[in-house]
Amino acid sequence: MEFNEEQILRYSRNIALKEIGGKGQEKLLNSSILVCGAGGLGSPVIAYLAAAGVGKIGIVDSDIIHISNLNRQIIHSMKKLEVSKVESAKMFIKNLNPDIKVDIHYERITIDNVVGIMSGYDIIIDCLDTLPLKFLMNDACVEASKPLIHAGIVALGGQTLTVIPGKTACLRCVIPDTPGCGTGPTCSQVGVLGACVGVLGSIQAAEAIKYLLGLPLNTNNLLIYDGLLTTFKNIKVIINKNCPVCSKGKMLSPEEYHITFACRD
Repeated sequence: MEFNEEQILRYSRNIALKEIGGKGQEKLLNSSILVCGAGGLGSPVIAYLAAAGVGKIGIVDSDIIHISNLNRQIIHSMKKLEVSKVESAKMFIKNLNPDIKVDIHYERITIDNVVGIMSGYDIIIDCLDTLPLKFLMNDACVEASKPLIHAGIVALGGQTLTVIPGKTACLRCVIPDTPGCGTGPTCSQVGVLGACVGVLGSIQAAEAIKYLLGLPLNTNNLLIYDGLLTTFKNIKVIINKNCPVCSKGKMLSPEEYHITFACRD
C-alpha cells in the first residue's frame, strides 16, 4: 500500500514508532473494529481508533444523546441533542479522519442479532451499559472466536480484560453466572466521573491497536482502576476448565438468556 501525502503527515507519529512503522500503519488501515456502545467508554475508544487510522469502524448503539451524557461522552455535543449516538459518532469520525469507513447499527444488541452484527469485524470492543449485555457479548465472541476487549466503569473506578477465545480466560472464567437485571449500581444512581471513563476507554483503544499489530496484551489479567486513589491493581485470572461458555466454545441456550437480557438499566 502506498500512503498519500496527507496520510504520511497524519500518521507520521504512528509511523515513527518502531512498534508500528509503515507496515503497522498499513495493517491498521486494512483492519476493522466493532465498538459496542457509543457512550462514555465508546467515546474515547472511537476517537482514538479513528485518529490512529483503523480503516473500518462499526458502531452499535440504540440510544439518542441527552444532556446528561455530555459530562463523559466527549464525541457528542449540545448541537447533537436528541440525535442518535451512532449518527453523532459517525459525524465525529468523518470530521476527524475522512479515511475511515464507518458502519452504524442503530439498534440494541440482543441474543437474536449479536452474531450478525459482529460478523465481518476483526475485533470487538465492549463499551456496553449493562452487565447482562456485557456477558452476552463475551459469550458471542467466544463462540465466534472473536477477540474481545471488555471494560466496565461506575463512579470513580472500573476494570478491563482482553479476551482471546481459545487461548485466554474469558469474562465468565472470572464470573461464571450471568448477573441479572439490577445487579450492581448504575451510573445514574451513583454517578460517574468522565475523566475516569476516559482512562479505561483509552486503555481499550490501545489494546485493540496492539492486538492488530501483534503486540503484548492485557490477557489473563483483570486490570482494576481506582480513580480516587489513582492506582491500578492486577488480578491474575486463568482459564476455568468448568467455564459454562469457553469450556464448550458455545453460548448458553436462548432460554438461559431470556430473563436476564430482557432489561435495561
